[in-house]
Amino acid sequence: MERSAAVAAAASATLCSPPGAPAVSVLLCLCACPDGDVADRIAAALVDERLAACVSVLPGVRSVYRWEGAVQREAEVLLLAKTAPARLQALTARVVELHPYELPEVIAVESAGGLPAYLDWIARETTVEPQA
Repeated sequence: MERSAAVAAAASATLCSPPGAPAVSVLLCLCACPDGDVADRIAAALVDERLAACVSVLPGVRSVYRWEGAVQREAEVLLLAKTAPARLQALTARVVELHPYELPEVIAVESAGGLPAYLDWIARETTVEPQA
């Protein structure tokens, strides 16, 4: 991501919204994938379709969970998608459509704050552009 003067100026700002300012709400969505190819395909689709502004692909995750009565241990790749609350339903539906798991993990966590310029960028990048 290119560093602009606006972002540089915002870097000195507080990491949360000032008192009285409208908060920009951002969700962090977690999704475990079986491998890098699946993770890359889902990440690209979410960003291309403006369902997420950014998706971090984190390899090397080991998940331990109970499935159909047995404890499973699997190497996985974790996606961390940054999105707006208004896009969560569509993001979830798209993950379910693309994901090979019978029950894909989609967990959304609301952020407590962040760099205002970055939060604004997420809001802009997840806005559906009007049809021309």
